[in-house]
Amino acid sequence: MLKTALHFSHQLLSECINPGECVVDATMGNGHDTVFLSQLVGETGHVYAFDIQDKAIESTQKKLTEQSIQNATLIKDGHEHAVSHLPYNIKIKAAIFNLGYLPRGDKHITTTSNTTLTAINQLLSILEESGRLVLVLYSGHEEGMSEKNDVLAFAETLPQDNYSVLTYQFINQQNNPPSVLCIEKKRA
Repeated sequence: MLKTALHFSHQLLSECINPGECVVDATMGNGHDTVFLSQLVGETGHVYAFDIQDKAIESTQKKLTEQSIQNATLIKDGHEHAVSHLPYNIKIKAAIFNLGYLPRGDKHITTTSNTTLTAINQLLSILEESGRLVLVLYSGHEEGMSEKNDVLAFAETLPQDNYSVLTYQFINQQNNPPSVLCIEKKRA
């Protein structure tokens, strides 16, 4: 069976992340990606996870505590400020974004094109060669559709000599199912 957008995003990350590397969860939400990333980087790696909502941080911290995970730093701030919270001169192997709103949270608090595009640009500047930014785009609401269109338009402008860009989506499903965008930095 074809993988769902979320499962495919995890496959893309699993293929490029090794133990000991640093990664970013740009939208920690309920902590599922933070836990997944922490398992990929192992005890010698580190996950930096970002969200603006207390509920997201509490949910993620609970998951980390329950699983005795200690290789993650949770930061209450928007992903557009991620680079300012990371160690100086750090390079990351990957980042994941699950765009939209917090599941079972306030649907009026969503990611936006402006902050997401700022975050993408900043994280691309510190992405290692063969590293990946993976975005799960939720377009089932007005802001999400606008954000998806803006992110895809930006991704189409990335120079092919420097980046490979992939989209993955189901085109025969109702209600605008999520899609995946992967930006991989090519080797120089």
